[in-house]
Amino acid sequence: MKYYLIAGEASGDLHASNLIKQLKMTDSDAVFRFWGGDLMASVSGETPIKHYRDLAFMGFIEVAKNIKTVLNNISFCKQDILSFSPDIVLFIDYPGFNLRIAEFAHKAGIKTAYYISPQLWAWKESRISIIKNYVDLMMVILPFEEAFYEKHNYKAHFVGHPLLDSVELREEKNIPKELAIALLPGSRKQEVERMLPTMLKAAEILKPQRILVAATTNLPVEVYKNIIGNFSVELIFNDMHLVLRMATGAFVTSGTATLETALLKVPQVVCYSTSNISFQIAKRLVKVDYISLVNLIMEKPVLKELIQKDMTSLDLATELRKVIYGGVNYNQLMEDYKLLPEKLGGKGASKRAAFLIFNYLNQ
Repeated sequence: MKYYLIAGEASGDLHASNLIKQLKMTDSDAVFRFWGGDLMASVSGETPIKHYRDLAFMGFIEVAKNIKTVLNNISFCKQDILSFSPDIVLFIDYPGFNLRIAEFAHKAGIKTAYYISPQLWAWKESRISIIKNYVDLMMVILPFEEAFYEKHNYKAHFVGHPLLDSVELREEKNIPKELAIALLPGSRKQEVERMLPTMLKAAEILKPQRILVAATTNLPVEVYKNIIGNFSVELIFNDMHLVLRMATGAFVTSGTATLETALLKVPQVVCYSTSNISFQIAKRLVKVDYISLVNLIMEKPVLKELIQKDMTSLDLATELRKVIYGGVNYNQLMEDYKLLPEKLGGKGASKRAAFLIFNYLNQ
């Protein structure tokens, strides 16, 4: 079978690479073409048609500024799909782009499947009509998403969360004598430039022996160096799990990284800041009580979230100090962390997804 995959972010590259591994094991004749990153390239042996670092525009303003590039990419993708003539197009999150392509592919008579659903339950629930009309197979990775789609009379398949296949789970660790603070500022240039300066100041307040920054080679090293200046930090590229395994606690930009940090049982404070215009728009559209996946899955405020004006260096340091040294707070956090893997459906998400896709194609 011929598979065309589209992932537009670092997390999508990770999850799509694991899906490709399983599809190769399930389908010995599998041929791949994709938009994604280095992880997908390494397992498929192919080069990305477009790399996700050229696709990730964050926030309403950034998308508006780059609308010509976005529209050109959509047009190119449509033509490329027709040229490749795949048996199925597989979408990995990245809804603003992927839902447009889903409509096109379905109307062109090509089967479509979505792995890692758009977060319609958080905002833009009206997009459910696009899913129902143009996505043939939906696979979801959060336990409450199956019920969300059922409410809209659409069948979705809960396959579990793919992070459980890529994160080596460990038992609760004792707090080391050496205080090491991990900074996870995100993978987009706009995120790093906005988040990292405040994270650095917060870490310095805690006076750690080590400050570890999870960096990515998809951004020029100068982006980090211009921000770091005279701060004494260790930049560790493309290995966030290594950073977390060495950390006492972490400041984490909201996103999949909050879940990875929790699965590695590292105390954390979740934070996020964007332009005021983007924040005001999002505040009117988003319909969830929390921004972190951990809190959403656990349905309670397991992690402290500091957003926008509340994200100050002093508040970040104060809240992380509470959970690292707070005794009761720390113990409760570890108890909540222990429940996560079971709630996420256990290991094997990529394998279950590949099985569903292959079976669908062979019906």
